[in-house]
Amino acid sequence: MILLKDILYKVTIESVVGSTSVAVSNLEFDSRKVSLNDVFVAIIGTVSDGHQFIKKAADQGALAIICETLPENIVNGITYVQVADTHKALAIMAANFYGNPSEDLKLVGITGTNGKTTISTLLYKLFKKAGMEVGLISTVNIMVGDTEHKTSHTTPDSITINSYLRKMVDAGVEFCFMEVSSHGIHQKRTEALKFAGGVYTNLSHDHLDYHKDFAEYRDVKKSFFDNLPNTAFALVNADDKNGAVMLQNTKAKKQTYALKTFADFKAQILESQFSGQLIKINNQELWVKLIGGFNVYNLLAIYGTAQLLGLKELETLQLISTLDSVDGRFQYLISEKKITAIVDYAHTPDALKNVLETINSIRTGNEEVITVVGCGGDRDTSKRPVMGKIAATLSTKVVFTSDNPRTENPDRIIEQVEAGVPAEHYKKTISITNRKEAIKAACQMANENDIILIAGKGHETYQEINGERFDFDDFKIVNEVLTLLNK
Repeated sequence: MILLKDILYKVTIESVVGSTSVAVSNLEFDSRKVSLNDVFVAIIGTVSDGHQFIKKAADQGALAIICETLPENIVNGITYVQVADTHKALAIMAANFYGNPSEDLKLVGITGTNGKTTISTLLYKLFKKAGMEVGLISTVNIMVGDTEHKTSHTTPDSITINSYLRKMVDAGVEFCFMEVSSHGIHQKRTEALKFAGGVYTNLSHDHLDYHKDFAEYRDVKKSFFDNLPNTAFALVNADDKNGAVMLQNTKAKKQTYALKTFADFKAQILESQFSGQLIKINNQELWVKLIGGFNVYNLLAIYGTAQLLGLKELETLQLISTLDSVDGRFQYLISEKKITAIVDYAHTPDALKNVLETINSIRTGNEEVITVVGCGGDRDTSKRPVMGKIAATLSTKVVFTSDNPRTENPDRIIEQVEAGVPAEHYKKTISITNRKEAIKAACQMANENDIILIAGKGHETYQEINGERFDFDDFKIVNEVLTLLNK
């Protein structure tokens, strides 16, 4: 048991009704999960306000309520703590509840629009191959050493983060690599965590359904670096125009990586093929299995992070050369008929452009590039025509289809994507709402040596339609279709 006053340490309190010297069982922000002697934190969310559920939490046995506005009906025997910001309070309380585990390992946060999953996952794999005890918190999964746990958010809530960090510390984990999303930073889920370093990848068009404009999106990312301690490092992509912005007010040790400009960690692409590329990192040549300029940036970030965390240079380079791509990130197969199918998570204009430019830079020019792409529902609508334009301009044929339409009409989403297609590219596009049929159509169009890109969902093994999730795996489906066509 832990006392309420102990988990309130460092929380800015405005008023208290009742005693804080009470033993609490658990910390919850979801009233449905509250049970006897729990603390309920009333969070103001984007959909609902936790203050509406204070009575429900009290009826279910909550011993204490943390809120921004005290309720009219105060129940005897329950402690009410009024704070200025329950998001921040929850983060601090969660860290205290689990014994501030981030202080007992080296936690590195990776943020930016594209590359977070690849960098965090490959850092986990690299340090594991180096014989370290490692943890991972990513879009795809949470790893505590060798044990995998599924996740549903890029950056989980504060309680989940700290509970897994505690498991990691108890398991002897030394390093943890964590994706840090703009939502997570904005909702203060990473407050009260002690980071050993922060990595910035790039910034492009995304999440403008959540952030009011691009400047806010950028400044939220920047605030992560502003809050790093002077004991940490801040490693940023110097080729990205916002890289310098991230370093403006940080107290952390400033470090840069780049392909085009002067930087602490430099790389150069010498040769590219679908099987990999020959690159040079800080004047050392090595062959890597990952494809594309965007992946060289990812590998540079990994190399720089490893060096800043104390790994030897030659060991780091040797391990980088063994790394395979992450599931759903330029994941490809070649059929018996020599059709190359690539599945990639590219769901932003910049990511789609990067993948298609990489394909076009490697191919001979005689093959078709057939792109299957859509856009997610209930998300930023302004990127839809931009995605349509990029797909049509950089492919020889395009099949527009559903992504995760969620609560939106998938045909309406496709229309908005099609609206961006330049007139001279109309004839190379078709629309098939059913994603499985769209993938089948692309496979039937393809001939020997052609390339099919299935973009947008990557590692996801579901499709979300009208609030329901149905089993759906792009890689599995394209593999099955091409195998049938071979027969």
